[in-house]
Amino acid sequence: MTSQVNPGNGSSSILVVDDHAFNLEVMEGLLYREGYKVLTASGAEEALQIIKLEHVDLAILDVMMPGMNGFELCRMLKAMFEKRFFPVILVTALTELEDKIAGLQAGADDFLTKPFHSLELATKIRSLLKLQKLQRELDHSEDVVLTLAVVIEAKDPYTKGHSERVGCLAMEFASHLGLPQGDRDLLFKAGVLHDIGKVGIEDCILHKTEDLTEREMSLLRDHTRIGETICKPLQSARPILPVIRNHHERWDGKGFPDGLKGEEIPFFARIVAITDSFDAMVSTRPYRPHITIDEAVGLMVKEEASGQWDPGLLKSFSELMKDQRGFNI
Repeated sequence: MTSQVNPGNGSSSILVVDDHAFNLEVMEGLLYREGYKVLTASGAEEALQIIKLEHVDLAILDVMMPGMNGFELCRMLKAMFEKRFFPVILVTALTELEDKIAGLQAGADDFLTKPFHSLELATKIRSLLKLQKLQRELDHSEDVVLTLAVVIEAKDPYTKGHSERVGCLAMEFASHLGLPQGDRDLLFKAGVLHDIGKVGIEDCILHKTEDLTEREMSLLRDHTRIGETICKPLQSARPILPVIRNHHERWDGKGFPDGLKGEEIPFFARIVAITDSFDAMVSTRPYRPHITIDEAVGLMVKEEASGQWDPGLLKSFSELMKDQRGFNI
């Protein structure tokens, strides 16, 4: 392994992998002049060792290498970084469509076809590093919001853990409904974040043990809109914004904030509405003791008759509780 650092910009580190020493020297010189820290490896095994020991922001891989080729190495690097965006550029003399498809299937983010211009290389790198920075900022924002959701609940011993339980139960319910894993993951996140808007509601309202006044109830209901506003900038939260906004709608159209009716209510919002209410019922609150699982489901069945819940979903949820908890409904 060799390493060069341009003191003008050592913040971005690029790994170049090629089995030809001349190609490495040329690429190293080009990148050094652009202001990057450059790490080089002559093969896949050396590259994997560097990744384990050094901070690397982007990799440039030659496709045609002995042993493990660039396609295979790209696939391994993408697996190592899992959900983090780690950009990979493949360098190849191959121009066939099949080769590009193979690169895309391996997870490559861009291609350089030999011979290439230094400006082309610099442009592709800047574009991918900018995308990586944006992704990291979004990931950080999401971490902050998820942490905020936990902090909000930690302030109140009666609701501590509620949102995570709602998320876990929503995910279990989704599995019972036969929804794919991606939907289950979204429903877990939706459960965790469904009440994030309560950060904008005064504690004296959230913790009040007496009946809320009309004004206080109106302010409390605003938590759905506030939550949507908080999560709107997050790319990963966009699929669950309708849950955050609409998990207090009713099947009969008498809910809030939009008065949606029946199947107008987003499907995921109907799921979280059920798991949210169920967990609240079986948990102790300052204004009432908890009730049993059997009692909670029985009460929800009565509420469904008065227009509260999606009848089909509540039936499936009741079946889930019967199967999982072993009680009679």
